[in-house]
Amino acid sequence: MANIGNKHPNVEGGSYDNGVGTTNGVGPNNGVGGNSASGIGANDGGHHFMGNNAGNTNYSGTSPHLRHLGNPAPLGLIAFASTLLVFELINVHARHTAELNIVIALALAYGGITQLLAGMWEFACGNTFGATVFSSFGAFWISYAIILLPGSGIISAYTSQNDLSNAYGFFFTAWFITTFCFLMASMRSTAVLVLFFLFLDLTFLLHMAGAYTGRSGVNKGAGWMGIISALIAYYAGWSALMTRDASYFTLPVVPLSKRRV
Repeated sequence: MANIGNKHPNVEGGSYDNGVGTTNGVGPNNGVGGNSASGIGANDGGHHFMGNNAGNTNYSGTSPHLRHLGNPAPLGLIAFASTLLVFELINVHARHTAELNIVIALALAYGGITQLLAGMWEFACGNTFGATVFSSFGAFWISYAIILLPGSGIISAYTSQNDLSNAYGFFFTAWFITTFCFLMASMRSTAVLVLFFLFLDLTFLLHMAGAYTGRSGVNKGAGWMGIISALIAYYAGWSALMTRDASYFTLPVVPLSKRRV
């Protein structure tokens, strides 16, 4: 796995890259010997994933002996998945529900602030990719909640429905491009993570197309695509929680980092 960033000495004599990749010379699970090359990070069950080793991994930095951080990836993934699932269930009018107001609370508290915190903790773990993803999507949910808040005056400021639709289209266009960047950056992480970004990018693409065209069928298609994305994110977060130390089995995520192009 190509590592990006500056190497710093590890507590046990190995090293880690303060960038996209993390390589601990002491091996996985803080065990002696071998390398844990975690391009997007790895949990302590041996799965390469978005996040550093869950458990008591020592990360070099200003105070390496005092820093014992867990893996914030499951929190960020499940927070995103839960918020996206509720949002898209309403978009497909599940059980004839069409009002999005319930999403505001979830988008602010769980998908927004909680996921933003997960991103900040990923920065502390030295995982630039995970930090960027979680912080960005946390900000996405916060910004979307602000748009929906009646007191914000954002929606009421548009006197033309066409202008409002185009504004939504611009909003989703930006997130389609952002997610595409994440998709390209995840190509050597895990198959689960690649699938998540692929379906999420298609979700934003359909939301963008639905906003520009005004076709309800396209918006419903985006909703179903988003539900699939949420389920993949749930699986990804669950797999990061199911470590060998904490559970009787682990979930496959299909690491891609050793496959050379």
